Amino acid sequence: MLRICIVGGGTAGWMAANLFANQWSGQQLEIVLVESPEIGIIGVGEGSTPTLKRFFQLLGISEEQWMSRCNATYKLNIRFNDWSPQSGISSYSHPFISQVDTLTQRAFVVNCRTRRLGLDTNTYPEDFLLNGILAKQNKGPLAPDNFPFRMEYGYHFDAYLLGSFLAERARQHGVEHVQAEITDVERATNGDIAAVITDQQQRITADWFVDCSGFAALLMQQQLGVKFTPYKANLFNDSALVMPTPVQEPLPVETTATALSHGWCWRIPLQNRTGNGYVYSSDFIDHEAAELQFRQHLGLLDAEQECRRLRMQVGCLEKQWHHNCVALGLTQGFIEPLEATALHLVQISIELFMEHFEAGNFTRSQQQTYNQQVAERYARVRDYIVAHYKLNTRTDSDYWQANRNNETLSDSLIQLLETWYRRDDLEQEIQRQNIGEHFSSLSWHCLLAGYGAFPALAAKQPGQGDLYKEQHIAKLLHGCALNFQSHQHNLQQLRAKQYKA
Repeated sequence: MLRICIVGGGTAGWMAANLFANQWSGQQLEIVLVESPEIGIIGVGEGSTPTLKRFFQLLGISEEQWMSRCNATYKLNIRFNDWSPQSGISSYSHPFISQVDTLTQRAFVVNCRTRRLGLDTNTYPEDFLLNGILAKQNKGPLAPDNFPFRMEYGYHFDAYLLGSFLAERARQHGVEHVQAEITDVERATNGDIAAVITDQQQRITADWFVDCSGFAALLMQQQLGVKFTPYKANLFNDSALVMPTPVQEPLPVETTATALSHGWCWRIPLQNRTGNGYVYSSDFIDHEAAELQFRQHLGLLDAEQECRRLRMQVGCLEKQWHHNCVALGLTQGFIEPLEATALHLVQISIELFMEHFEAGNFTRSQQQTYNQQVAERYARVRDYIVAHYKLNTRTDSDYWQANRNNETLSDSLIQLLETWYRRDDLEQEIQRQNIGEHFSSLSWHCLLAGYGAFPALAAKQPGQGDLYKEQHIAKLLHGCALNFQSHQHNLQQLRAKQYKA
């Protein structure tokens, strides 16, 4: 009998419990999750990438089963406002990539290459990718059966409700749920975790432990002494302010990230409210001034509504799997929510752990390989986020200038940016580094083109070479968009299916 103890609930803990129970349903396995009733879900990670769609598919959970219960909406796109005003681009989008985009993405990449050579071509990502078109039309991603392409998309959701939903589902599939405070940890003679002791004097033993205790890192840092590597040198933000506002009408299908003087604000549309947050660096602005700016941005200067303040510990553990313990969620690390990668990294880490755990016959023989792969994931996600700050062209504060002047960059990111500015083949460089599974060449092109990272236009233009026009991409994608209905209609369809069930 194999026994796994997950310390801490939250979205990460309950995702792990569900995936473990699903993956090893035919095995002799016991899973117990211990969480303190006093510690809630932080509730900031309320947007996802398309990996969450795969999560629910793996568990056989339909959208009508969970979305309405979690006030969820569809997410096709992230829109960035005011990050690069000096380029003349006030706003750009990073749409999620769907199957139909294989017909148009090459034209976008070629246009970016010729624009770097001075040719006047269309390089707006949302004009080349179907989800960008749907987002502009505020249409949802649910296609009719006769639409021959697979759609990819993420979600917006209430993190508290999602955690509750996943907890309920896990309990139904045999996961034991203990609500108690952990007051002590027992170690074995070889240094492994042997048991955790609760405030109810319950001794919970296990063969393997999963630390989902958040920034406290109860097992990994406090007990096993695993060091935390901060990303402060190249990601300055350490604080966030959070405040909800009423629901948006009509409901958008995109997250917006709007740059302010010392950071950026997210806006996440849910069915019952709008989630808002201001991510900033306390080294450049104090909390009171940040809150004033945040309230001005939301138009709530005179409102008595409470503004919740959060501290962010940006970085990751040096080891994600040590002794008989694996870290997940905020315990393993945190990279600010700019590209909604938090749950993506949790899910990828769980899947990699299950893969290596099985390959090693449920021993720690694959531990080093796992640690290397997860560390690489964190580093590449960090680089992509760092690039957003490095490429900014704002001049309104020391904060943005310090980000732009920051030279603490990884070799990988330096090589990518040098390749772009040398007008060499970025796709080829991404293949050479073997980093396309983290953020694809297309995602890098969306970012660099979205920031307008191009030289001045050539004095003489040939009047041809813009593949957006020559391949009639607007006609193709707008024709595809005719197959889709409004976001609101998609959500109504889900509710109708839920009631029928």
